[in-house]
Amino acid sequence: MRGFGVVRRLGIAMALVVAVMGPGSVGAAGLEATLPRPELLDRALAAYRKIERAGLLHRKLLTVIDYSLPSWDRRLWVLDPARLRVLFHEFVAHGRGSTTDDDPDRAVRFGNEAASLRSSLGAFLTGGTYAGKHGHSLALIGLDPGVNDKAFERRIVMHPAAYVSAAFRATWGGRVGRSLGCPALDPAVARPLIDSISEGSVVYVGGAASPRLRRAARQ
Repeated sequence: MRGFGVVRRLGIAMALVVAVMGPGSVGAAGLEATLPRPELLDRALAAYRKIERAGLLHRKLLTVIDYSLPSWDRRLWVLDPARLRVLFHEFVAHGRGSTTDDDPDRAVRFGNEAASLRSSLGAFLTGGTYAGKHGHSLALIGLDPGVNDKAFERRIVMHPAAYVSAAFRATWGGRVGRSLGCPALDPAVARPLIDSISEGSVVYVGGAASPRLRRAARQ
């Protein structure tokens, strides 16, 4: 697939990325009502700076996903991190394996394993775009060892999905459907959003932070 070829052309070999990034990323930053919650934004900005220092950043944008929020909330932000300006604020799906039967609208379990159908937390670098089975899609490379570093081989990608559309949300009381682990988007905004962050920007996903990510925060 073209997107995965672009990842390789960027020169992001997984072994090198893991070696550069180490066990995780975190930090401290500012806040504003329209932005993600401060604690998550702090970690996302610190991850962004760490990736920038490592020389892996090719596009100066930061996408933040907050899976501590329910699916009926807009829980994805694309930010200009230099100015903390919001470029997109959109709905995003979580994986089927991240929920419980009695509350499918909240992501409470996260994973890194194939066939888990779970969303993954942590820092990702975007690859290129390609035409996949869901349409215009974006490759993601997980940078946190043991937390999300199998995302590429799991084909965890950003893609459009009808179950995130306005029509679906109107039918189902505002909620969105669940993916197989991918951060799926409303088709109405998927292409411009994906194109704006492709080929070397940072995506940071938060939720119920894992012990491993908490340890990384203290380093």
